[in-house]
Amino acid sequence: MELVDQLRLTIPEEIRSAEDVLSQKDQILNTAATDARRTKSMAQDELRDRLNNNEVVTQAETRAADSVRDAEERITRMLQQSEAEAESRKTEADAYALRSLRNMEIELGKLTGSVRKGIEVLAQQASSNLHARQYEEDEEVAARLLR
Repeated sequence: MELVDQLRLTIPEEIRSAEDVLSQKDQILNTAATDARRTKSMAQDELRDRLNNNEVVTQAETRAADSVRDAEERITRMLQQSEAEAESRKTEADAYALRSLRNMEIELGKLTGSVRKGIEVLAQQASSNLHARQYEEDEEVAARLLR
């Protein structure tokens, strides 16, 4: 009987100990599950951040490449426009120079005609004032100098 009484006293203590262990087990499992959820959530947040950062970097690189391409296209258009303007101005300058040279040629022709008339008038006056031979010699010397 005494043994049964001792067993009765001992068994509830062991049951309580087992219940305490079970209670702690549930608490430990709950804590572990909470920690696991928190760790999983943090890992997901970090993954999202990294993906977002990767997307941001990718978008920035894409935008940068687009900007560079746009700038290169603008530069190409500007160069082509500048070259076309330069060619146009060169053509206009050549045409102006040609017109100017032709006008100068006409003016020089007029001046040459005036000079010849003046020479003829003076030559006639000189021939009447000088001997014919002296005049001819002077003319020959002048003609040699002009050559």
